[in-house]
Amino acid sequence: MGLSQYRLAKDISVPPRRINEIVHGKRSISADTALRLGRFFGISPQFWLNLQTRFDLEVTEDLLAERLEKEVRVLSSNAA
Repeated sequence: MGLSQYRLAKDISVPPRRINEIVHGKRSISADTALRLGRFFGISPQFWLNLQTRFDLEVTEDLLAERLEKEVRVLSSNAA
């Protein structure tokens, strides 16, 4: 695509550091950034927020998988 982080930041009027931190996983995509990215790329802001949510779930699942196995029981179909 040939679009630098700096150029994207300038085109959507955010500090370049914000884009850099998002790219490196040090910052989440906020609603504000999702709206800006959505307008710039012509993709819905919800798309960007969904990407962030999926990323957050994957990272958290990797961190908590074993702990959740031990601490959270599964509701059986007979319990209802």
